[in-house]
Amino acid sequence: TPREPVQLVLASASPGRLKTLRQAGLDPVVEVSGIDEACETSPDAVSLVGRLATLKARAVASRLGSSRFRKLVLGCDSALEFDGVTYGKPLDAAEAVQRWLVMRGGCGTLHTGHCVVDVQNDREVTRTASTRVWFGQVSEAEIAEYVASGEPLAVAGAFTIDGLGGPFVDRVDGDPHNVVGLSLPLVREMLAGFGVSWTSLWTRQP
Repeated sequence: TPREPVQLVLASASPGRLKTLRQAGLDPVVEVSGIDEACETSPDAVSLVGRLATLKARAVASRLGSSRFRKLVLGCDSALEFDGVTYGKPLDAAEAVQRWLVMRGGCGTLHTGHCVVDVQNDREVTRTASTRVWFGQVSEAEIAEYVASGEPLAVAGAFTIDGLGGPFVDRVDGDPHNVVGLSLPLVREMLAGFGVSWTSLWTRQP
């Protein structure tokens, strides 16, 4: 029997997540959820990112009509846990600077919640990946320049490892893709649980 065509839908506006999937051979359709992340609260970072990832995936799945494709919606959400405090995106430049003054020379954990919704079969799975991150001893001048670039304002934890922030992160323990906002090995496992092989979704041969 011919393999059922599967379309992956990314329920995220994050350019980092889209780039990560494309570099791994996939080319998902992007459908932004419109979920207001600030409205959700949770006692800990792991449950918060799992809940937000699920809300995002469900919101997009509910808008998708029937089609000849089997659609799998992937929702993700990330937060940094540092000294027991959960950090999403900073509200402004001043907050980003303050965070970096606290984080430099220290270690935090970046949690990313992932939810996959199988639209046609009305099934969903939510899982979370966590990666430890060690921040460099960056100077106040470097922090000021980095925040002035605008990059930290757009990302959870006010840092990246795949952009201007890369040199300010000494090392990570765990999946580095997870720090960008999406754990490729975890998503591969989740899709396999729905009977979809990662390589069947390749749009180009690496």
